[in-house]
Amino acid sequence: MKKGYFGIGIYQTKEQDNVGTLWRSAMNFGADYIFTIGARYKRQRTDTTKTWRNIPLFEYKDWYDFTDHIPRDAELVFIEQTLDAKPLETTEHPKRAIYILGAEDHGVPLDLMRGHRKMQIDTPMCLNVAVAGSIVMYDRHIKG
Repeated sequence: MKKGYFGIGIYQTKEQDNVGTLWRSAMNFGADYIFTIGARYKRQRTDTTKTWRNIPLFEYKDWYDFTDHIPRDAELVFIEQTLDAKPLETTEHPKRAIYILGAEDHGVPLDLMRGHRKMQIDTPMCLNVAVAGSIVMYDRHIKG
């Protein structure tokens, strides 16, 4: 029996293609939902598996709309390269997690991350946001 849940999404996504790629990975790695904050999504022709039939997409107009709809007792986890972020490979995932990725050009503002858990993937440069999200979901999947 599956315990806990997780959702994953992008804050102010720069490229709509990243949402489609993240969505497909979310279906493969057992995400319960994906979301965008402050972005628009257009259905992609490359979605041959029709992930929208299996994994819901929630679209929040801004940060406040998002925070007004966070599930009870869910922990926000930011995936960002910050000084206080813990390495993904040595960090446990919360049972009820909402992973937030920043767009490649700006990331998530520091003031929004204050007081929340932060994880980072140890790379010399930032990764494509959908690739980073896929790595996080795979890590959660293999750690059980």
